[in-house]
Amino acid sequence: MAGRFVPRPTRTTTRGGDTQVPDERRQEHLDLGLTLGPLRRGPYDPTFRVTEDGSVWRATRTPEGPATLRVRAHGAEAETSTWGPGAGWLDAHLPALLGAEDDPAAFVPRHKLLLATHRRRPGLRLTRTGLVLESLIPSVLEQKVTTTEAYGSWRRLVLQYGERAPGPAPEGLHVMPDARTWARIPSWEWHRANVDGKRAATVVRAARVAPRLEEAAQLPPPEARKRLELIPGIGPWTSAETVQRSNGAPDEVTTGDLHLPGIVGWALAGDRTADDSTMLELLAPYEGQRHRAARLILLSGRTPPRRAPRLSPNDITRI
Repeated sequence: MAGRFVPRPTRTTTRGGDTQVPDERRQEHLDLGLTLGPLRRGPYDPTFRVTEDGSVWRATRTPEGPATLRVRAHGAEAETSTWGPGAGWLDAHLPALLGAEDDPAAFVPRHKLLLATHRRRPGLRLTRTGLVLESLIPSVLEQKVTTTEAYGSWRRLVLQYGERAPGPAPEGLHVMPDARTWARIPSWEWHRANVDGKRAATVVRAARVAPRLEEAAQLPPPEARKRLELIPGIGPWTSAETVQRSNGAPDEVTTGDLHLPGIVGWALAGDRTADDSTMLELLAPYEGQRHRAARLILLSGRTPPRRAPRLSPNDITRI
């Protein structure tokens, strides 16, 4: 089927202390930056690295343990290798991770801007990780703070409490902590990581019911969001940001965002004052593909001119 990955014959591999599974998969067009980019939390994310040869390295914690992925695009193909106790699980989920379950043909542009961007970005595929906590926790850290602050907090906590990625990973690549470790981080370490008590408590509550939350990756996206939002501190913004990644949800648009309604309103109607209600009305023609439409709008580069000052970082470590 168009836009799907098809396994190809691979070279014989050996399995030692680490598991290495080279593989190649084909697609009409593959853009690793567009597909895997949403999983990267800032340029210094310790779980994500792009090396000089164009390879994307990603460290992740699967239900079977830590795993490292290396993927490199060769035109319309991708060569992949995995290592670690979770390599088998990661291998089984690689097609979804690289966008094989996504169907961009379901998107019908109804605005010239989206038509042009859709044609200019043929490699856009929506990833599906099948993992909830690894997208939920950084999304919680991003609540009501600047991305720079959130990225710094994520980096510090992963480096301090995570573990080095298995296999021949680049120096500094780390797997995030397991749920038990997240739940046991002391309050003063959250403070040192510039995470306030409310966000820290939300992460701890989520970590304590991690198995139930991870089940949400197999639910329809609306049901997955409802399950996540049962946790105090997780609202529509956080659940959407999580499910877009864990479930590969093409219709789960983010509401409650400080900038997105104005960007969508400006791009589709020249209205920079649009709120969530107006944004959803403008995206209504794309029902079923509203998240993809919003991604394309962001990729178009058409944003309203800035009037208000940027949100200032709040360093709570000095309090």
